[in-house]
Amino acid sequence: MSGQKTIRIGGATGFWGDTGMGAQQLVRGGNVDYLVFDYLAEITMSIMARARAKNPENGYALDFVSGVLRGILPEVARQGIKIISNAGGVNPVSCGKAAQALVDELGLKLKVAVVTGDDVLDRADAMRTAGTKEMFSGASMPSKLMSMNVYLGAPGIAAALDNGADIVVTGRCVDSAVTLGACIHEFGWKLDDYDRLSAGSLAGHILECGAQATGGIHTDWRLSEDWDNIGFPIAEVSPDGSFVMSKPDNTGGLVSFGTIAEQMLYEIGDPQAYLLPDVTCDFSAVKMEETGKDRVRVSNARGLPPTDRYKTSATYEDGFRLGMYHTIGGIDAAAKAEKTGEAIFKRCRRMYRDMNMADFTETSIEVVGAEASYGPHSRARGAREVVLKLAAKHENPKALDMLVREATSAATAMAAGTCGLAGNRPKVSPVVRLFSCLTPKRDIQVAVHIGGEVIPVDVPAKGGFDAKAVIRPAIGGAPSLSGEITGAPLVALAYGRSGDKGNHSNIGIIARKPEYLAYIRAALTEKSVADYFAHILQGKVQRFEVPGINALNFLLEDILGGGGVASLRNDPQGKAFAQMLLDYRVPVPRAMAEADSLRTVA
Repeated sequence: MSGQKTIRIGGATGFWGDTGMGAQQLVRGGNVDYLVFDYLAEITMSIMARARAKNPENGYALDFVSGVLRGILPEVARQGIKIISNAGGVNPVSCGKAAQALVDELGLKLKVAVVTGDDVLDRADAMRTAGTKEMFSGASMPSKLMSMNVYLGAPGIAAALDNGADIVVTGRCVDSAVTLGACIHEFGWKLDDYDRLSAGSLAGHILECGAQATGGIHTDWRLSEDWDNIGFPIAEVSPDGSFVMSKPDNTGGLVSFGTIAEQMLYEIGDPQAYLLPDVTCDFSAVKMEETGKDRVRVSNARGLPPTDRYKTSATYEDGFRLGMYHTIGGIDAAAKAEKTGEAIFKRCRRMYRDMNMADFTETSIEVVGAEASYGPHSRARGAREVVLKLAAKHENPKALDMLVREATSAATAMAAGTCGLAGNRPKVSPVVRLFSCLTPKRDIQVAVHIGGEVIPVDVPAKGGFDAKAVIRPAIGGAPSLSGEITGAPLVALAYGRSGDKGNHSNIGIIARKPEYLAYIRAALTEKSVADYFAHILQGKVQRFEVPGINALNFLLEDILGGGGVASLRNDPQGKAFAQMLLDYRVPVPRAMAEADSLRTVA
């Protein structure tokens, strides 16, 4: 423990492939104590697993060491900044060795620690024999997996820091754990102090997507300026778990109630039971206060015990996929695009039959520019320039190679006005699917590797979460709609942010003013949201109350066509769903609309 009153933690990346600007910016101008990096998603694990299969020394984010660390380590050492990253992927030991080799090459006195225990691929056969099922669909475990990892929590990271680590590398852990681990180490939080663990996890959840918390993909995007130099987030955390979000001075972007509230609801389901390995978070009563320019204080997170199991995610290949785009211009462009896509698939099917090849396992046609994702809500069918997106899956990659050729022939055989960037033919890639299950914590041994030693980490395995302990907030009464009524687009009343959880998506809707929430709640029922997305929704919709920030969170189940790279959708992660819903008409009193200068719709 450092004894500091607060610690400053900077979030440098949101995914593998994010800009390297964040790390440089935070080191040079962030005055941070910790720099945390989030690299991993399910698809990332499968890519890294393929890399490890080709070379046993690979399987981690190579550019984390060769690019990011090389550029910042001398200054990191000078300032005494500590680094925590899950860049280890499926091979954290190799990542740690590479980081230590770089430290030695640069002549620096920094200790590198590696946290292991997440990789359970060697247990797959036993789990399959035991009848392990997919936790959402109930499907049996596939016969061949590419990767299988439990989502570790923060104790291993805290233990690494306790043992003198300056750089901590992990494999699969929950994204927020890189931040929570630093808090546990610095403040000496106990592993049953659930309110503080929840608060530290919330700080990590807001940091974990980089510039999303500082004006990136914000509803009021016009207020978030200078994206070319957007600031990356800093959480100044206090011992009680409250924290202030900010960004470095003289950077672009925006830190406001809206940006932080959007990020809090990003990619979560039940805000009162957000299940993490170390704590069950309750964010329903969280308070956010703008305390100055680009400064938001966040407090009042609450926690319950975690479960006694780790979420475990495996990836496996299931055939092949291909996607491509053609631009089509002119009168009736959308109709021409649809006819072109149908003709291409029909031609390929005829050729497959002649060659005794199987049919596509799935196809997708979307006309981008004609608002295909809106389905019946499209208002752009008369567009004069569109992009035809074709995508398909097949068991045989050669069949998809044929699709590339036949789709290319559309330039001379189908719609007038077909064009596009020349010399840019797509490539066939594997379909990677996700298999999720649960693994008892007692079966997992977390360890820290540092200075030639392997140190076991004691992780509480008892759990104790009881869903019955969750007390739902009271729902306010129906709003008064007496007198003259008009309609306002939801965006005039609320902020919105959507994201993905496997094949599910969430949409967080935050009222701009507390008095707007009742009107939003009355309009956005589970049924009305399900009806709005009925053209793509295959599951149910759940609505959750978040009274602390005057918000609603919607979980839309089975809406992403498989999600990630298993989906053929142009939006496989539901990134645009909130933006679509923000166009929804909400009945409000005309007097209120006029008093607040709300834009109205018929």
